Amino acid sequence: MNKDHIKGAIKQVEGKSKAVAGNLIGSPKLVIEGKTEAAVGKVQSAVGTLKDKVKK
Repeated sequence: MNKDHIKGAIKQVEGKSKAVAGNLIGSPKLVIEGKTEAAVGKVQSAVGTLKDKVKK
């Protein structure tokens, strides 16, 4: 695991939390921001995984 993988996983959790909070308070903007952040985290995590595979 490298930094990208870890940061991506953290960003995914933060994004999902934002989306849930947005649903709870009825804020569509916060839901969209959370889903976007989670998607970015997923991509960043995938980049980290790819870097790990290239190193091997």
